[in-house]
Amino acid sequence: MSLTHLSDDEKLFRDTVRRFAAEEVAPHVRRMDEAAAMDKALIRRMFDLGLMGVEIPEVHGGPGGTFFDCVLAIEELSAVDPAVAVVADVQNTIVNNAIIRWGTDTQKSRYLPLLAVGTVGAYALSEAGSGSDAFALATMAVEDGDCYVLTGRKLWISNAAEAGVFVLFANSNPSAGYRGITAFLVERAFSGFSVGKKEDKVGLRASSTCELILDNCRVPKENVLGKAGQGYKIAIETLNEGRIGIGAQMVGLAKGALGHAVAYAKQRKQFGQTIGSFQGVQFDLARMATDVEAARLLVYNAARLRDACQPFVTEAAMAKYFSSEVAEKVASKAIEIHGGVGITKEYPVEKLWRDSKIGRIYEGTSNIQLMTIAKKLLA
Repeated sequence: MSLTHLSDDEKLFRDTVRRFAAEEVAPHVRRMDEAAAMDKALIRRMFDLGLMGVEIPEVHGGPGGTFFDCVLAIEELSAVDPAVAVVADVQNTIVNNAIIRWGTDTQKSRYLPLLAVGTVGAYALSEAGSGSDAFALATMAVEDGDCYVLTGRKLWISNAAEAGVFVLFANSNPSAGYRGITAFLVERAFSGFSVGKKEDKVGLRASSTCELILDNCRVPKENVLGKAGQGYKIAIETLNEGRIGIGAQMVGLAKGALGHAVAYAKQRKQFGQTIGSFQGVQFDLARMATDVEAARLLVYNAARLRDACQPFVTEAAMAKYFSSEVAEKVASKAIEIHGGVGITKEYPVEKLWRDSKIGRIYEGTSNIQLMTIAKKLLA
């Protein structure tokens, strides 16, 4: 069976998301990009459609879907606006999954229903000194009675402006190095917690990216996710899944750029004929389409493996690495096919190109993915 084959239920779900993106997201894309702000009504609609809690079990208010369903949703949203897709991607692939896998029954009962119906989640690992070296954390967690007191700053946290719940990492035992890192479920209303500066980005502008400030933030011990010292393991496992989500985002972005390029090639005329009749443009489009399909197969393969509980770490790295390269290349070529108008904001391809750049950076740079792939080859 081809990896691109979808069941009837998967097709129905994909088509529902595709219609939502075309009818309800597309009209707001340019305005949100220029304002660098997400339309709150769109987030509300994503909750209504079940797109913010795809894998959350029905017992906790979710639709009980699959990880592959998440991938389909992220791809379709990204074809219209990758910034909107980020909100659902972060929520599903790393926040919800972390709680589903590592949360206690009490934590699941408290937080999953919120994340399913109306509360945005964020994942707070990165700091000024811990990017690719993800576990060089300076944020500290000190036991104090029935709480941990957290002090430090987090940077580049997606969804931070809207989020009410944060999966946040701090070191509770610095002498143990990375084995002292602990994951916490931090609520926005907790004393000592605040959201700081919002970054002014070149791409994904409607998606919020902010710093978090922890000034003696008190977190109840029952909000430790997993066990103290298991934070590094939780981070590694969730980010491996998150990379498949980023792969889906980049595939959707590239698909969107290709679609715009094809449509323009069919209607733009030069020398008395459409530019799509010229072999040079045809070959460009053919290469773009081939790259998009190859990236999609890598992403779908990794997602299917994850749902089948099979090893997928190398496949996730391949999917993330290749799809991010393809997205940037296809979006750039789409601008060239549009010619001069391609660099204007009147056409959507320049935004997709700006959005594509982060794909090779966040949730593991391309070099980190190559290291992961090479490590498996040389084992």
